[in-house]
Amino acid sequence: MSARASTGRTIAAHAVLLTYTLIALFPVFVIVINSFKSRKAIFADPLALPVPGNFDWVGYETVLKQGDFFLYFQNSLIVTCASLFFVLLFGAMAAFALSEYRFRGNTLMGLYLALGIMIPIRLGTVAILELMVASGLVNTLTALILVYTAQGLPLAVFILAEFMKSVSHDLKNAGRIDGLSEYRIFFTLVLPLVRPAMATVAVFTMIPIWNDLWFPLILAPAEHTKTVTLGAQVFIGQFVTNWNAVLAALSLAIVPVLVLYLIFSRQLIRGITAGAVK
Repeated sequence: MSARASTGRTIAAHAVLLTYTLIALFPVFVIVINSFKSRKAIFADPLALPVPGNFDWVGYETVLKQGDFFLYFQNSLIVTCASLFFVLLFGAMAAFALSEYRFRGNTLMGLYLALGIMIPIRLGTVAILELMVASGLVNTLTALILVYTAQGLPLAVFILAEFMKSVSHDLKNAGRIDGLSEYRIFFTLVLPLVRPAMATVAVFTMIPIWNDLWFPLILAPAEHTKTVTLGAQVFIGQFVTNWNAVLAALSLAIVPVLVLYLIFSRQLIRGITAGAVK
């Protein structure tokens, strides 16, 4: 009876997960199918599938011809990947220091780093812009990388510190007895054990960076530094909007996020469930 109950709970859990997945992917599905339809068909029946009668490549043709979207994608990939690398590296190192070493002001330092979660970085937009102007970093990808790294660090430190506290002290002490340096302990012993947490941080950090419009518009609006989100705005006018091109650009912009999710999905679920159990 217990085996049947366990099987029933497993089936129910999978059904609930599938339902939530379908609900979450429905807006994406609507965007993608409409990107392959004519403008008239989009407004006539937005939920209809693209068929020979309404199929149209005009959106993708416009995206590829108007503006340099390959450059925009390249800029977005560079900014996102570099920001993720620095967020995970510096966030993990700070989390390891806060969870491993006891020193005066440890708690205050942790609270100070966590303040970034509660205070939106956009409140400091004017000061950030002035700093970038003074540093000569306006219209550079470096400016965006620095801002997004600062934006993602508080959440990374907050999440990773909790997971690193669960890493066995005996394992780390054994490494010290064997003569490993603190860096070797961190990179070879601790990081492999917190991969689910790092995957979780990576996914939740990547999405706001990839989809952000505010800082690319303020700090890097030049043609050679536009991101894909900012580049898609060229199709949105004050009086006329090219919906075919907008939907095509959004469909292309969704691809990297979906790929990253598929790559890290198992680690992401493990990280979320481990945090829930705690």
